[in-house]
Amino acid sequence: MSVKKAEIGTGGWKEKERGKEERDVIVDTVARVMIPLAQLFALYVMIGTEGAGGGFQGGVIFAATLILFGTVFGVKRGREALPEGINAILNSLGLYIYAGVGILCIILTMGAVEYLNYGGFPLPTEFALRRGYLVTYAVEVGIGITVATVFASLFFDLAWREDVIESREASSAVASARREADARSRRSGWRVRRREKA
Repeated sequence: MSVKKAEIGTGGWKEKERGKEERDVIVDTVARVMIPLAQLFALYVMIGTEGAGGGFQGGVIFAATLILFGTVFGVKRGREALPEGINAILNSLGLYIYAGVGILCIILTMGAVEYLNYGGFPLPTEFALRRGYLVTYAVEVGIGITVATVFASLFFDLAWREDVIESREASSAVASARREADARSRRSGWRVRRREKA
């Protein structure tokens, strides 16, 4: 017995058997072209502009590409592309980069200033460049990595949960159909035996 699921298509309602995926060539091709370009744009937003800002926005754009990949090619394949273990490592790494640069700057300036002084980090450049390098390259990339992995993790966890619920519903529907068929066969077998005795 096959469980069928109705989906809205371009021509109205159409039936689709579960387990058989209908792939749209146009959506696949556009996603294959757009995902790398959007990821490149996310990196540009994170570190390509001068000055602070852009880590959160770049992380959200990068997470959107991961969500697009999971939506177009399937949650299972998306989870294979970014496994939960690697996602947790990247999430922690981004937080450690962000917090580590701040703590190092506080330690290296020995608390001499009342605010976070990124220029106090000992790099062989002038004060403004040191501050720009650390803010733009280290802090913004750390924020971007953390934001991208958290949003991707939220999507995959919610989508994975939905797939588990759907598969449980499908298996319970198959099980109830089997129970009904068994009950019908027992009833019909009882009637046949009763007629034979008479």
